[in-house]
Amino acid sequence: MKNELLKNEPYKVVESLKKISGDDWVTNDLSQIQGYLYDETEPLLRPEASKDCVVVKPGSPEEISKILEYANEEEISVITRGGGTGVVGGAIPTTASIILSLERLNKVVELDEKNLMITVEAGVTLADLLEVLNNQSELFFPVHPGDEGAQVGGMVATNAGGTKAVKHGIMRNHVKALEVVLPTGKIVNLGGKLLKNNMGYDLLHMMIGSEGTLGIITKVTLRLYAKSKYSGTLIISFNSQQDACNAVPAILQDGITPLAVEYMDRDISNTSAKDLGTTWPASKGSVDLLFILEENNEDELYGNSEKIVEICEKYNAVDSIIAETPKEQRHILEIRSNGYTPYRDNISDALDVAVPPADVPQYFNDIKELSLKYNNHILSLGHIADGNIHNFIMSDNGKLPSYYEELKEEIYKAAIKYGGTVTAEHGTGKTRKKHMNLQFTDDEINIMRGIRAVFDPNKILNQGDIFD
Repeated sequence: MKNELLKNEPYKVVESLKKISGDDWVTNDLSQIQGYLYDETEPLLRPEASKDCVVVKPGSPEEISKILEYANEEEISVITRGGGTGVVGGAIPTTASIILSLERLNKVVELDEKNLMITVEAGVTLADLLEVLNNQSELFFPVHPGDEGAQVGGMVATNAGGTKAVKHGIMRNHVKALEVVLPTGKIVNLGGKLLKNNMGYDLLHMMIGSEGTLGIITKVTLRLYAKSKYSGTLIISFNSQQDACNAVPAILQDGITPLAVEYMDRDISNTSAKDLGTTWPASKGSVDLLFILEENNEDELYGNSEKIVEICEKYNAVDSIIAETPKEQRHILEIRSNGYTPYRDNISDALDVAVPPADVPQYFNDIKELSLKYNNHILSLGHIADGNIHNFIMSDNGKLPSYYEELKEEIYKAAIKYGGTVTAEHGTGKTRKKHMNLQFTDDEINIMRGIRAVFDPNKILNQGDIFD
């Protein structure tokens, strides 16, 4: 991508975009675009953003279509900007680019309770979506990646996950229809309010998780679900990772499917609680499992809670705490949600590998060995029932350790040897792409490149994401 016009004559690009979206919605003033240059990628890892950018905030898919047609004509890169909550550099423009923000596409189009679906524009935030459902419906949407500033379009583009995937799955499981502006400017509608649709290739699901490289999502239809009436939270503590890991499959095999099953090293639990000015409720043991349950009746909730405790005791649990009141539950969940924050300035990388759930104990053994080998106190938390573990590689006095790349690759290889993946939630973006060959063959990668070339022949969209 040449981007010569944007580099040499940015005022021409600005004026052309103003003709499409209006004077108030286009700028290349550095003081105004600074907040659009970076996302939440760890500072030690994030690539340097180009300042030769112009931000445009279109108000409709038709405007986006014209912007992409113009970008193709002038060979200018386009970076799609959602809520900026990504952590793999996907929204960071590393070359002179048009940054296309979807923030004005923020309307709830339709709440269709009869079909248990809601249609929203891509710029609607998760917070907006949840507020509408809480105020207007008895239905709910289950995916929560941890930051309610995330926009729905971005959640689709990155196939967001989160704590509730055990019971409800990830974003891919709930998207029923999309409106997409293709890189060439053509507007297409994929899917519909259908529970079954088997016609042709599944272009809808190809868009989900494509990280903005195949098209710009402008409208999303999501499936909703009836709320459960009763909820409860359990903390069950163990002295060893192995015992905690082995208890989880036994619970699932017993027919119990919690809303969430989270693993936390006690160091993380205590540090997170201290950061919030409170204390973690558990004191015995060294690791914790956090279970969140939602059931339709009180007897089922208490019955399943008792079963979980009994099974965990068979695997040497040393303590169990039941949070019965909403206040107690919120207290625990707030500490879990804060697990990353107190380490933010001391982390080189927060990996998000996944392995088959039954292989988590063996994977943890590998992490222990690598922690000792590199003398790096690797901390772990994650969504253990779906095998998704976040490992914190600590920094060396605020800098990347000299062995960082080597250690990271060994962790990836440890996951892949069990049939795992380099990234389960965060995506490939710009920071993970060089490791694709650890997981895929050259033939598989070439097929992906070919697909991208069909959708985006001039390679204007999200340049540098997934592929160079």
